[in-house]
Amino acid sequence: MVVPSPTSRTVALELIAAVLKNHRPLDDALEGHAGFAGLEIRERAFARNLVATTLRRLGQIDELINYCLQKPLPRRAVAVRDVLRVGICQLIFLNTPAHAAVDTAVSMLDGLDLSAYKKLVNAVLRRLGREGGKLMEAQDEERLNTPDWLWRSWSNAYGKDACRDIATAHLCEPPLDITALKDSDVWAETLDAVILPTGSLRLAKSTNVTKLPGFDEGAWWVQDAAAALPVALLGDVQGKHVIDLCAAPGGKTAQLLSRGARVTAVERSAKRLKRLEENLDRLNLTAETVCADAANWRPEEKADAVLLDAPCSSTGTIRRHPDIPHLKKLEDVEKLSTAQYRLFEAALDMVKPNGQIIFCTCSLQPEEGPELVSRILVSHSLMRLDPIKPHEVGNLPELIDETGTLRCLPSHLGELGGMDGFFAARLVFG
Repeated sequence: MVVPSPTSRTVALELIAAVLKNHRPLDDALEGHAGFAGLEIRERAFARNLVATTLRRLGQIDELINYCLQKPLPRRAVAVRDVLRVGICQLIFLNTPAHAAVDTAVSMLDGLDLSAYKKLVNAVLRRLGREGGKLMEAQDEERLNTPDWLWRSWSNAYGKDACRDIATAHLCEPPLDITALKDSDVWAETLDAVILPTGSLRLAKSTNVTKLPGFDEGAWWVQDAAAALPVALLGDVQGKHVIDLCAAPGGKTAQLLSRGARVTAVERSAKRLKRLEENLDRLNLTAETVCADAANWRPEEKADAVLLDAPCSSTGTIRRHPDIPHLKKLEDVEKLSTAQYRLFEAALDMVKPNGQIIFCTCSLQPEEGPELVSRILVSHSLMRLDPIKPHEVGNLPELIDETGTLRCLPSHLGELGGMDGFFAARLVFG
């Protein structure tokens, strides 16, 4: 029996199942999928976009499916819903010609041994081909595509209007931000990029970065504008020893090195540390690298500063990683907050008296930001918050909250394409 070669759509179907059924991060699923790697470049791009858009718009898509089904699908036919999701995403959001979206969805059922549902899938998709646009107009897209626990959290933390703005930002494919090693003006012109107020270079859309000028020469690296801000909060690091905890993939390490710091980069995962080292090699930068759990590791001598970009729920990066709302739960945030506190206490043992600690997370959750810092300040009388000033973040006062900590929202810089959600606090020990 000849096994059909994977297509972009069958691969997308398997990747969606990997995220929603097996709870695998999309990046891991993409990296480990042989069928995806075997697709031509254009087909890989289509499959990736189909999966990302389906996950980004899943709430809307599932409401359309429920509208069309008279009764729930039986458990043995759970994959039929994924087929419908892929078909609807193409019809409604990717503007795929109706005949292609419908026919390919129906044909996928044969490979799943679900041929009995061909008529149902055909009928649902053809109906939505006629009525989908009108049905969409009545949908609350921001609310439908945001899990209840996140909507409640963001509404309480930032207000209802800001919560909706965050959810709106998550519906758009983000632009590509890069940090230049030097000569930002030159690379902005070369890459047809805009220089943001924060100093990052922004390209209008994502692309194959390895094909862009300057990549092979190590002139720049990919780094969201928000993620590039914490290093700037350390001020002049020329000649100083900075420990970068949880350092992979190395964007902040590279920033520190480019500013003249002596860096020790600590990363628990050997695989991720290798990636960091490869990234630094491309940039012709050198740091001391350590494969260790930062909670247990200690340096031989204490550093001038510690940068702790702690593992978190990553809810600030949903626009880049639309799988996150389908993988994370409130209880994950609570566990991560406990781990972050432990990492911060470890960082205290690594810094000299009067040294700086930058604590940051790419999370929108208060438990992983201001609430955690409040706990730290109550528990450690020798710690004090050093308020951040607007000139340190591109003269954008909206990025600083009333306590003097950094709080970026995906809706900030909205007219320029937004930015990741990020929190950072600068603390001084002693």
